[in-house]
Amino acid sequence: MTADTQTLQESFSPSGPVGSTSVAVVEDSAAMRRNLERLLERSPGVRCACACDSGEQALLQIPLIKPDVVLMDINLPGLSGIECTARLKLLLPAMQVIMLTVYEDSTSIFSALKAGACGYLLKRAAPAEILDAVTTVCAGGAPMTSEIARKIVMTFQSPPPAASGAAPLSSRELEILELLSQGKGSKEIADQLSISYHTVRVHLKHIYEKLHVRSRAEATAKYMAERGGHNPDHRHPPG
Repeated sequence: MTADTQTLQESFSPSGPVGSTSVAVVEDSAAMRRNLERLLERSPGVRCACACDSGEQALLQIPLIKPDVVLMDINLPGLSGIECTARLKLLLPAMQVIMLTVYEDSTSIFSALKAGACGYLLKRAAPAEILDAVTTVCAGGAPMTSEIARKIVMTFQSPPPAASGAAPLSSRELEILELLSQGKGSKEIADQLSISYHTVRVHLKHIYEKLHVRSRAEATAKYMAERGGHNPDHRHPPG
C-alpha cells in the first residue's frame, strides 16, 4: 500500500448522508480508486457517481452520468488524463475537472489547465483537502495544491524574453510547440503533422536553441507564460 492510499484510508470521516454533488473518479490504481470512492461515499454532501480505471472507460460512462465534478489522474493507461479531460470538456463544458496526480512539472500543470481542468491537486493532498477542492470548484473556485499555485505564480513572474537578439520561431516550430503544450509526445506530433519522427527532433532542437531552454518542460512553460502574458484568455484556466 502506498503512502497516498494509506493517508486516505486512515482519514475517512464517518458515514454521512448522500449529498447533491456527484463526483466521478478516473484513476487506474485500484487501491487509490477504492479509497477515493470510500472517501466520497462516507463524506456528507458528496457522492461517488462512478469510478473508472481508464480514460477510455471515462469517455463511455461520464457523458451518460453527467457528474458535477471529476477527479482525474494524469498517467492513465492508453488515453492520458489530460486528453481525456479535453474530450470530456467538449461534451460537458459545465462539468468541473480536478486533476489529482503525482506530477508537478510545469508541462503537466499548464497542459491540464489548457485542456479544461479547473483544479490541480497532488496525490499527497489530505482527504479533507480533496473534499474542500470539490466544494471550491462547485462554488466557482480553482483549487490547487500550494506548491502548484506557487509554480504558476513564478512562471508568470519570470522576466519576459529579450526584445531583440532571439531568433523568431517558424510557423512549423510554433505548431510543434503548441502540440507540446497539449501534452503530446514526439511520435504523436509526427503523426499529426505528417512528418517524420527525426524531423520533429530537429525542430525541437531548434526550438530549444531559440528559446534558450534545455527541456520540453522549460520550452512549454516559457511558451505558455508568453501566451498568458499577451492574451488574457490564457490567464485563467477554462471553467
